[in-house]
Formats: sequence, C-alpha cells, structure tokens
Amino acid sequence: MSNATLAEKVGLSQSACSRRLDILEKTGVIRGYHARLSNKMLGHPVTVIVNISLSGQADKQLREFETAVRRCPNVLVCYLMSGEYDYLLRIAAKDLEDYERIHKFWLSAMPHVTKINSSFALREVADRTGLGVETALIEIAGS
Repeated sequence: MSNATLAEKVGLSQSACSRRLDILEKTGVIRGYHARLSNKMLGHPVTVIVNISLSGQADKQLREFETAVRRCPNVLVCYLMSGEYDYLLRIAAKDLEDYERIHKFWLSAMPHVTKINSSFALREVADRTGLGVETALIEIAGS
C-alpha cells in the first residue's frame, strides 16, 4: 500500500509515517519486501506439516540436521521446537506421490531423524508473515 494510505490507516502524517518506516527498516523490524507466491499456482498445491524427532539434541546433531533440511527445496519453513518434537516443517508438494518421494528421499535420509509425523493441510485459513506494518508503526508511534 502507498505511504499515504498507510499513514491514514495508522493516524500519522505522511512524513511521520515515512520516518517510522525508515526506522523499522534500519532496525531490522522490516526485513524486506517480498512477492507472495501461490504454491498452488506453481504446481505444489499440497501443504504438509511435518513434525520430526531426532536421536538427540547435541549441537552437532542439530547443526547437521539443519544443514540437510536447508537443502530440501520443498521445505518452506523449518522451526526448532520445544515440546514433544524437535522440529516443525511446512512442506509444499505436488500431490501425495510427490510427498512420498520427499519423505523417502529427503526427510528419512536426513541425519539423526528417528520419527516423522506428517499432517496434510485441508484448507488455509490465515497466512500472515508477521504482525504487520500497521501494528509495528502503532507500537513505535510513541517513540
């Protein structure tokens, strides 16, 4: 959206809004501007949420797994987790056969993996990459 629209939406002048956006960019709150691609339109309509357990959590094991997971082109997001599983991944696949390939040749082959639990997303309800520029601008409005 334009600076004028954003300024109006958060109740700031255009110049104040622009200054605050600059601050958010320079401090790393805004890490970049990106195109939001549709995995469905790119031929990967199946979203799989995968929980993975490793044989241990020593630094070397985590590092080796994380290096391997970064190589898998179908992994969209990977988080180190607390709780029952060590990692949570979001994966894009063409279909069930494609996910079987990803599971067999990528996930199962990653170092230190002892358990893989896969869930298939039925429908996307919300997709936000963060709280939003409006929230960030409002939060620093007092500064």
